[in-house]
Amino acid sequence: MSTNSQSGQPAKSWHGRLTAQADGATARLIASIDVDYRLARYDIAGSIVHAQMLAEQKIIARDEFRAIREGLNSIAADIEAGKLPLPMELEDIHMVVESALIQRIGEPGKKLHTGRSRNDQVALDLRLYVRDAIDELRALIADLQRAFVDLARRQGRIVMPAYTHLQRAQPVLAGHALMAYVEMLGRDDERLADCRKRVNVSPLGSGAVAGTSLPLDRQRTAELLGFSEISRNSIDATADRDFLCEFCFACAMLAGHLSRWAEDWIIQSTAEFGFLELADAYCTSSSMMPQKKNADTLELIRGKSATALAQLVGMMTLVKGLPLAYNRDLQDDKRFLFAAEEAMRQSLAVAAGIVSTASFRADVIAARLDAGFLDATALAEYLVGRGLPFRQAHHVVGSLVGQAEKLGKPLKQLSLDLLRQACDRIGPDVYDFLGAENVVKRYAPAGAGGEKQLEEQLAWWTEKLE
Repeated sequence: MSTNSQSGQPAKSWHGRLTAQADGATARLIASIDVDYRLARYDIAGSIVHAQMLAEQKIIARDEFRAIREGLNSIAADIEAGKLPLPMELEDIHMVVESALIQRIGEPGKKLHTGRSRNDQVALDLRLYVRDAIDELRALIADLQRAFVDLARRQGRIVMPAYTHLQRAQPVLAGHALMAYVEMLGRDDERLADCRKRVNVSPLGSGAVAGTSLPLDRQRTAELLGFSEISRNSIDATADRDFLCEFCFACAMLAGHLSRWAEDWIIQSTAEFGFLELADAYCTSSSMMPQKKNADTLELIRGKSATALAQLVGMMTLVKGLPLAYNRDLQDDKRFLFAAEEAMRQSLAVAAGIVSTASFRADVIAARLDAGFLDATALAEYLVGRGLPFRQAHHVVGSLVGQAEKLGKPLKQLSLDLLRQACDRIGPDVYDFLGAENVVKRYAPAGAGGEKQLEEQLAWWTEKLE
């Protein structure tokens, strides 16, 4: 391993130009090994492919490539086993790996960095990492969607209130509400898949900023690493972090959807609502109040949305106003990336279990289903069917709701005489339209909250998730 002749400390990658050693505080500021060690396997994978291309282009000898490959594989094994030292003096995982390689195989290891800069090296590692992170998050999203679909299939035909402004609005099947979350998650999956297309571009071979005079085969390294294309501009390739901003945005949107679901279920599992029973395994109790059953996992998932949103703001702020091309500010991009990805991975890993073990309390829901006049809109639409303009029908039903409220009765228990006093177009058949169960049976358009529409949604998502 190369060292500084004066101090005996490991040499920096830029040691030839500057000779003064940084003090401790400066060394800690410069170092990123505390976070970028997570890139180790991607750094090694990219380095092996780069060395293979150098050998194929006859820039290094075949036996030198074999030595590099064997050395890097042995380093990978030591990293996996937790045996490789990570000295802060080497700043980052790239120099840790390269220095260990030189120490193990000697001169061939010094040729690994030929035609390469840490600028395109770290850009490559980040793209490889994000590509895998997207694949993992998409798989976890699909698991959660399947859990929602399974619960909708088991208990989805329970009639329950839907809310606007957190006030009772219209009746729907419980499965319809569950499938709303599946739709949100579907958009999250699409965003990540679309982001992956822009991630899957190889920057390797761009060098520090302008490329190199060496005959590198960029298409070959892109092919070996599974990239769909190579970057077209070396300046942009080394400075581009759009894909990290986009990934953090996708995570923030996903976090927002998970937070909305968590909030809904926290409310619905309270004694005041009582709609939902959560499994004990996903709840905690109180250190003081023995009766408590707290939805702590849902609260933590709701809290993770703050983490994801903060990383998006941080990432966007980091790249704002940076001049071309690479700037050391970008060293901190990994901190935002890793935090956003970890928050979503942790949340999704637990969310599917929460959904798959939860159950609706049909008796509690049914006991108060008439509260809130969920059938009022259906009564107005009944009058529309009898030729009354909707605005007039809306006024008629509003007045009836006021009377029913004073009487302490649901609309379906009002007498026909009282109903006809409000509008003489109301007939005895009106009772076939009143009541939450009757309303749900009559939903007509595609995507509405009825049984036919739920069956269509379940069939569509079941096929897609397979």
